[in-house]
Order: sequence, then C-alpha cells, then structure tokens
Amino acid sequence: MIHQDPFASLNPRMKVGETISEGPRTHGLVPSSEVSAQTRALLQQVGLEGAYADRLPHQFSGGQRQRIAIARALAMQPDLLVLDEAVASLDVSIQAQVLNLFLDLRRDLGLTALFISHDLSVVRHVCDRVAIMYLGRVVELAPADELYARPEHPYTKALFTSVPTLGTGRRAFEPVQGEIPSPIDPPPGCAFHPRCPFAGPRCRAEIPRLTAAGAGRRVACHLNDGGVGAEAA
Repeated sequence: MIHQDPFASLNPRMKVGETISEGPRTHGLVPSSEVSAQTRALLQQVGLEGAYADRLPHQFSGGQRQRIAIARALAMQPDLLVLDEAVASLDVSIQAQVLNLFLDLRRDLGLTALFISHDLSVVRHVCDRVAIMYLGRVVELAPADELYARPEHPYTKALFTSVPTLGTGRRAFEPVQGEIPSPIDPPPGCAFHPRCPFAGPRCRAEIPRLTAAGAGRRVACHLNDGGVGAEAA
C-alpha cells in the first residue's frame, strides 16, 4: 500500500531505514545480515542515496518521502501495489517524477498496480484499464485508450466534459446537475439517476448490471441493456 500523504504514513520517530526494513524483518523475508544492504539498495532503486537510511522523515521533501513510501512497499516483495491518491499531495513537477519512477519500477519488476485517483490525466498516463466508480459502484470498465476515446456511461461522459483543456477555443461548460446523494443512503435503482439527463422509470427502480458493451468494455447503464423505460425524466 502506498498512501496519499507520505508524511502522515511514515512514523516520525523512526529512521527511514527502520521504516523500510520493518516489514521484511517482521515476516522473515530477508536474513538479518542482509537487511541493511537491502534497505540501502531499495533507496537507490527509488532514486535516493543509501545513506539516507539514517535520517528521519521530516528531513525530506514531499517527493522524497513518497519515494521512501514506495521503497517500503517494494521491500515486501509484492505482486500487487495499491496506490491510494499516491501523488495527489505533491506539486505537479514532483508528481511527474514520482509517476515516471512508478512506471519504470512497474516495468522492471513486473508489478501489477491498483491506482486510485480523481485526476483523469494521471489515470490516463499510468493505467492500462480504467474503472469509473460512482457512489462505490463501478459504472464503466474499459481499456484506457478506448475509454478516453469513447466514454459510454453518462457519468463518465460528464467527468470527461469537466476536464480542463489547453485549447484556445471557447466552449460551454455544463456541470452535472443536482447534489451527490448520501453514500450510506443511496437512491433506489441506478445511483446516478437523480443527476442523469437520460434517466427514465427503469433507472429509478432497477440497479443496472455491469454488462458487456464491446471488446473489453463493461457498462452499468440501462441505455446499454434495453433502454431506460417509456419516459425520459
């Protein structure tokens, strides 16, 4: 697991070398005689000097702390990494450095990663497949290139419409109407129906299933499985 805030996820009283080696030592993944060498090698792998193992977290910048968090995760010899908004708290230039490091490590180590983010540009840069969620439910799942080229679910389309662009032309911005329902008391039927311009009677009564909508794509929307009903809201 790699958390959003690297400062909060690191023990301020432990040297970073102790933080990185704690998991392997506890689970017996590395012989005691090799712990120090492995820790320094991991720091070098994420772009830091091995001598930094003797420093405390407050002596590092935000980007360096996130690199330490990545090293700690890699120390457990994982098959799967979970990155929860792992670059959201970093400056844009530092984000790029950490993302490029992550991509290099994923390629070199053959890792699988679950990357959680609200930043659609970052998701497109790092992900092979993308799942769009609304109120805890997956509403669309597709290969990244296909999803960004041709979104299907009304919520996915609304998300992409709201992304800022660098184009000089003028365009009308149409935000999603209505308020986000309570996640602990979602509306019946499709959770997005109170805000969807295409919602009909079926949307208000029946939860849509995640069904196939082309090669490698799955969409949870009644528009894709027979229609929304006799009337449009």
